[in-house]
Amino acid sequence: MLHSRKLQYINEIARSGSIRKAAARLNVASSAINRQILALEEEIGAPLFERLPRGLRLTAAGELCIEHIREVLKNYDRLEARIRSLKMQQAGKVRLVTTVGLASGPLAEIVTRFQASHPRVYLQMRNDAGTTTVNPVLSGDVDIGLGFNIPATPGIRSLGNFDIPIGVVLPPGHRLIGEGPISLADVVQERLLLAQQGTSLRDVINLALARLDVSVEPVLESNASEMLKKLVKCGAGLTLLNPLDVVTECRAGELVFRPIAEPHARHQPMKLFARSRAPLDAATSLFVEFLLAELEALVTELQEKGHIAAAPLPSA
Repeated sequence: MLHSRKLQYINEIARSGSIRKAAARLNVASSAINRQILALEEEIGAPLFERLPRGLRLTAAGELCIEHIREVLKNYDRLEARIRSLKMQQAGKVRLVTTVGLASGPLAEIVTRFQASHPRVYLQMRNDAGTTTVNPVLSGDVDIGLGFNIPATPGIRSLGNFDIPIGVVLPPGHRLIGEGPISLADVVQERLLLAQQGTSLRDVINLALARLDVSVEPVLESNASEMLKKLVKCGAGLTLLNPLDVVTECRAGELVFRPIAEPHARHQPMKLFARSRAPLDAATSLFVEFLLAELEALVTELQEKGHIAAAPLPSA
């Protein structure tokens, strides 16, 4: 066990109100339980039980201890169940919310590989605009969320963080295709198709454009990354996205991504997150572990291609 048997002894005494009854239920000698209780009371410096003629009753210190003890025992039981489920590949459900771009991009391939290894795990996926990705997690409608520019939010805990830079997305054969980072001053001379004002991506883009001495006016705005990518493929202009949004198209040779050169480079922090006080079940924990490993591998691939200059490491 990961915790002392003293915790079980105290819990059983509190339930039964008697060392003798607790010993009978635990199949342990009464004297052994009594020694453990006395040792623990000496250790914390306060009596846990009030000795009465017909049994024992928790003291104020004992009430505090029993609350903690029962939470520890409950968490341990939950851990055992999760480990058993992992060993048995028990069926489960994973509920995820993410952005439209990630859902239609690399996440589809990642989910396919996960289900090939864990066919009995049911996945429920939904996408929301970046400003509302947190809400379904907070409400408990989904278990985990994956999105960009997620603000620090009470009730939300981070499971993994990645720092993803935005860059320029071009069609094959464009005159600005080349190796390495590209100057934003060259990009703004082209027809620009940008994320709509008010979106988290556009906020990042505006920060990059603000350092230029020229006024930048896009010829088109959209809140749909899929629309922006299709327009670039059609030759309508260039757009600014992060490399994860276009990794599938870049692999297929349909689009080209170039990072923006410093000092205009800006990043989109990507976060995998869950509710603070909601433990993940076995299936969700398994998926989170798989997803983080896949995202690390994907970031490494983008780094090797020069789409990400530094090596961002995930952090919990």
